[in-house]
Amino acid sequence: MNTDTSTNKKALIIDDEPDLCELAEITLSRMNIDTFSVHDVSSAKNSLKEQHFDLCLTDMNLPDGNGIEIVEYIQQKYPHIPVAVITAYGNMETAIQALKSGAFDFVSKPVDLQDLRKLVSSAISLPENISQKSSSRKLLGESAATQTLRKQISKLARSQAPVFIQGESGSGKELAAHSIHDQGMRSDQPFIAINCGAIPAELMESEFFGHKKGSFTGASTDKQGLFKAADKGTLFLDEVADLPLSMQVKLLRAIQEKTIRPVGSNQEEPVDIRVLSASHKNLSELVNSGKFREDLFYRINVIELNIPSLRERQEDIIPLAEHLLKRFSDKQHESLLALSDEASNHLNNYHFPGNIRELENILERAIALTDSEIIEPEDLQLPKHREQTQPQKVEKITDTDVDTDLKLHAREHESIIKALDQTRWNKTAAAKLLGISLRQLRYRINKYNIK
Repeated sequence: MNTDTSTNKKALIIDDEPDLCELAEITLSRMNIDTFSVHDVSSAKNSLKEQHFDLCLTDMNLPDGNGIEIVEYIQQKYPHIPVAVITAYGNMETAIQALKSGAFDFVSKPVDLQDLRKLVSSAISLPENISQKSSSRKLLGESAATQTLRKQISKLARSQAPVFIQGESGSGKELAAHSIHDQGMRSDQPFIAINCGAIPAELMESEFFGHKKGSFTGASTDKQGLFKAADKGTLFLDEVADLPLSMQVKLLRAIQEKTIRPVGSNQEEPVDIRVLSASHKNLSELVNSGKFREDLFYRINVIELNIPSLRERQEDIIPLAEHLLKRFSDKQHESLLALSDEASNHLNNYHFPGNIRELENILERAIALTDSEIIEPEDLQLPKHREQTQPQKVEKITDTDVDTDLKLHAREHESIIKALDQTRWNKTAAAKLLGISLRQLRYRINKYNIK
């Protein structure tokens, strides 16, 4: 079926089985999508040269080639066309290979019409040019490493493949995950982030999949899990390496089957999510040591995205610092502070083991402690680089030291409250009474959460 005069979206169907072509044509025509069917790789390539398509649906096994060849060809010649592949039932290896090659998504035989409609709806909702969608959470910087990362994210946003984000702590893994979500076809649906290392093992299954009332002591009501909260959107599994092995088995099943079973329920519930995951640990090493399941590793690591450390994108340090200074100043309704040339040099020469998160902490502290409009090197309080070869003497912290530290904080908190009460919460007057700057007072009010 080919209606060139129509303004409808148009799909190319590639399959050597006439019955499957007819099924796809009928299904897509009911979605107001025009179709054009061919039966081999050679005809498909000719059709792509002669006509404009908004979507391609291809079988994996073709008389003169296979679906992977089609995916790679379209990725190279027509990257704006999303390609979905039809795979044999249960052949997850082939599906993963297709996703790695750049397929948008896959559907298994026998083709479920509801799944096919969902896949097609998702594919045609993608803009031809990913720049038509922009993320409010931008990856700042113009270094070569950052520009490459932005291009990779734009490409990944057009796919539904699971992505594993590798990078050091504080390097911006969650920001990258957000950017993939924001630029993709699920951007108007939920983005749910889970810190896998922060959930107690005994509560993990309930947190992930939910539970039914009365399923265990304390389950007084039904609870929706995070998987269900992310339905039709994106689920971000941060620090996925921290999952216990028992939970890894259940997670693998949920991802493969696209269903979950709440604790205490006899019924499985379908979920439609894209899975992104991240860790600062080396998953391959954990797999080799038996601490992470190999089958789960290959399921979540279909495509790997490496986030460069701040040391690898040195040209971005000052632009990032200036952006953060503006953000902190706007937040505290203060005049914009600037870095002195010497302070900028100190930041450029610092190795940032804590990456962007450490840069944020350094600048927030500097804003709070400086009395000037210009941040100098001494305001940054950068830790001195220690040689790793020299053993460091570790001083024992006694209970008395901790107690003294707590008392000092308590006294400071008490002094601030008294000064604020005495000046009827006039912060300028209270700062003068305490002998500190207004900025330092605001920093301490935020630090101690004084309301």
